Amino acid sequence: MTGDDVVQVRRSPVLGRRGAVPALAPDEGVAWHYGDPFGEQRALERRNAFADLSHTGVVTVTGSDRLTWLHSLTSQHLTGLAPRTSTELLVLDPQGHVEHAAGVVDDGTTTWLLTDGDHAAPLAAWLDRMRFMMRVEVADVTDDWAAIGENVRAEGQEGEPVTWVDPWPTVAPGATRYGPADDAHPGVDRAWRLVLVPRATLLDEVRAREDAGWTLVGTWATEAARVAALRPRLDLDVDDRTIPHELDWLRTAVHLAKGCYRGQETIARVHNLGRPPRRLAFAHLDGSENLLPEPGADVSVGEKVVGRATSVAMHHELGPIALVTLKRNVDPAADLVVAAEGGVVAASQEVVVAAEGVTPDRPAPRAPVARGLAPRQRRD
Repeated sequence: MTGDDVVQVRRSPVLGRRGAVPALAPDEGVAWHYGDPFGEQRALERRNAFADLSHTGVVTVTGSDRLTWLHSLTSQHLTGLAPRTSTELLVLDPQGHVEHAAGVVDDGTTTWLLTDGDHAAPLAAWLDRMRFMMRVEVADVTDDWAAIGENVRAEGQEGEPVTWVDPWPTVAPGATRYGPADDAHPGVDRAWRLVLVPRATLLDEVRAREDAGWTLVGTWATEAARVAALRPRLDLDVDDRTIPHELDWLRTAVHLAKGCYRGQETIARVHNLGRPPRRLAFAHLDGSENLLPEPGADVSVGEKVVGRATSVAMHHELGPIALVTLKRNVDPAADLVVAAEGGVVAASQEVVVAAEGVTPDRPAPRAPVARGLAPRQRRD
């Protein structure tokens, strides 16, 4: 997005209900909460809650070449993707920096890409420029479809609405991890999916779920759950230097054994030989001063700025929490200070991506290369 781009804010009709408090960017257009944010978080953990996420961007790709074409352009292995099977992909620049991220599900005739709302139009435009002679059609259909988030881990079945299940944090086939193992990951119990409904029927879909006993929650609750699960988000945790390794995003969005695509050289080089220049950490923020940093706030050790806070949330059990991106060499035991309006906030860190920057399946280093294949023969 450039400074001249105009971001369209689609105001959800659900914001008209009593008690709804509008969210701020990047979640403008939907509710931050409906009057009881901590109660909504508890409902979200009980597996009987849903959220109006109709600000989600939706891009479709149709045509017989759609999966092989997307496979060739993005970080994910998509050839042979079975209908109603969810995954996610990244679009990288030639240096391996993250430009776009999207959830992916194919219904047998159309591939659906779900992304942060202000990225749908740029993603669709970039894909359209890359069509060349391929039998594909790309469309930004955000005006026609609205996403409803549900704390359910179940793929959509034939005859049901298009449904994308968040694969985080399970390491996908062909992927790897820089952070905790699946069974030790804080996000292992977070179930989350997005169900697409016609935008014109959004209010009816909300009422039907409430009539069935479900609790409507806002983005205060969904974001707190995401941050606690260490789940990266394009609109908040990515800047123009981010490579996927830094956010432990290889575990669900990058296939290491697929064919060439833009940015693959960086993916392979850092995985096989190097280390991510920065690392994701989870921060427990001091809440005693009632200060909450804004996303993008400087993170320091002593007087030295060593990173930035990317996602910040207020959790009903953990209190104020954040995802922070730090320089790789920051001491994992160091206490952090996060800038906030009106002062600074002390924070302790939990390592997500280790400073060593090595995955469990990193290829072993080669032995030193000798100058000759055999010892030099002595001349008498």
